[in-house]
Amino acid sequence: MAKTTAAITAVGKYLPEYILTNQELETMVDTNDEWITSRTGIKERRILKEENAGTSYMAIRAAEDLLKKGDINPEEIDLVIVATATPDMLVASTAVYTATKIGAINAFAYDLQAACSSFLYGMSTAASYIESGRYKKVLLIGADKMSSIIDYKDRATCIIFGDGAGAALFEPNHEGLGLQDEYLRSDGIGRDFLKINAGGSILPSSEETIKNRQHFVHQEGKTVFKFAVSKMADVSEKILERNNLTKDEVNWLVPHQANKRIIEATANRIGISNDKVMMNIHRYGNTTSATLGLLLADYEKELKKGDNLIFAAFGGGFTWGATYLKWAYNR
Repeated sequence: MAKTTAAITAVGKYLPEYILTNQELETMVDTNDEWITSRTGIKERRILKEENAGTSYMAIRAAEDLLKKGDINPEEIDLVIVATATPDMLVASTAVYTATKIGAINAFAYDLQAACSSFLYGMSTAASYIESGRYKKVLLIGADKMSSIIDYKDRATCIIFGDGAGAALFEPNHEGLGLQDEYLRSDGIGRDFLKINAGGSILPSSEETIKNRQHFVHQEGKTVFKFAVSKMADVSEKILERNNLTKDEVNWLVPHQANKRIIEATANRIGISNDKVMMNIHRYGNTTSATLGLLLADYEKELKKGDNLIFAAFGGGFTWGATYLKWAYNR
């Protein structure tokens, strides 16, 4: 019997309607369109404005988009993973609520948090469940409402992040398609360079932490940029070497959408031309856990069965890695 691999068989997405442009940001902080575009590649980002709506609101809609397009019965799903850095609330799992709302009544569910690498790590987790033979359908959703933790008085962060959700369904494959290899890394040296100071067990929420604006994302941009450029490129090169892949054999680079310059540096290191690089950062900004799923949904119609995809991501903490996947279907 052929080896069981884990293949992506359907994708979906959700993006909020509200568009926050660079021009609007010019009225909020000391910045301008040229400065933002030249340094990040971002022109606009989506912001979730619906009242009392959190990350699950987007995760549910991305899942529903996937289920509808793939004509999939949610009762057949075995597991729902929501990769997110912005859960609806502490303790109560966003994934559990999402699974219930989409009708995945036979699934168990949980959240996964590895900052901007969450979806990449989630791919590894989903694939492992499938390859074990214990489960047949695993739904991975990357979703983040970054606007809920961004200080719109801090130009270092407010220009970068947006809200959104992307979803992928993993199922068994016996044609040699799906996840082929992964190289995942982490290093606690990054703990202080990209974080939220308050709200955790070290510094619980208080009147003082709120007054001091300690519940927003803090980033030391130059340090994070330096690490991201080198680490994303390193693991991408490593995954090609381990699998004896040449640049001509790679059909698509699927990079985390943190910064256009980081994406270009990764592509240049492994010799991938721009027409093989998935990119939507100019429209959505950095949606953290959602970026890779959104890329797949945006480029789905261009993907062909058997295509070689190299995923790469870098996140706070630090977390990073690369994955090699063979696409499993034509749309």
